[in-house]
Amino acid sequence: MTKILFVTTNFSKINDDILTGVYLEEFAVPYLTFDATGYDITTASPKGGKSPIDEKSLSCSNPMEWDEAAKNLKDTKKLEDIDIKDFDVLFLPGGHGPMFDLAYDKILARTVQYFYENDKIISSLCHGVAGLISAKTSSGEPVVKGKTLTSFTDREEEIVKMTEFMPFLLEDKLIELGANYIAEKPWSEHVEIDGNLITGQNQNCALLVAEETIKLIDSRL
Repeated sequence: MTKILFVTTNFSKINDDILTGVYLEEFAVPYLTFDATGYDITTASPKGGKSPIDEKSLSCSNPMEWDEAAKNLKDTKKLEDIDIKDFDVLFLPGGHGPMFDLAYDKILARTVQYFYENDKIISSLCHGVAGLISAKTSSGEPVVKGKTLTSFTDREEEIVKMTEFMPFLLEDKLIELGANYIAEKPWSEHVEIDGNLITGQNQNCALLVAEETIKLIDSRL
């Protein structure tokens, strides 16, 4: 059975006025899609325990199924306790939270390196792509160097008025690290695939990233 490891944020508070976390759609849609396909899913985070949900991603229009998926964020496993060799896919959902913890987490960086160098699938979405930036290859090069990818764009950050609150701008950082960065119009359903790396630009790509991940899994069977 294909095993998927979700790694989500523990970060919940940017300042006294701005709360954050994982953007629910970016977790719930892929989670439910993979679950319906019959994959075995584990949810982990750097600290374990609760992975907070960004309140901005909660709405009365959200499908009830998302609430069921969200239960898996209440008590995540601690990433360092996970045997990453057991998994076939690493999935990193977004929300602004990952910019503050996943981007700097050393254990996640080593996890990304392991998946990358063992040709296992890495899928990330929106700000979840921040979880790739600290990872290096065994030769010391950034994992993202030379890779064609996307993420939440500088323009999208500007539109949601969060630029000044970010520790860095993700688009700029990825380009700085040598990625071949592709940005489409704000809120486009835009996905890039480069080898074993799948990235999506924003929350509107959640289903498409999940579908492309399934296609890549199937192509390897």
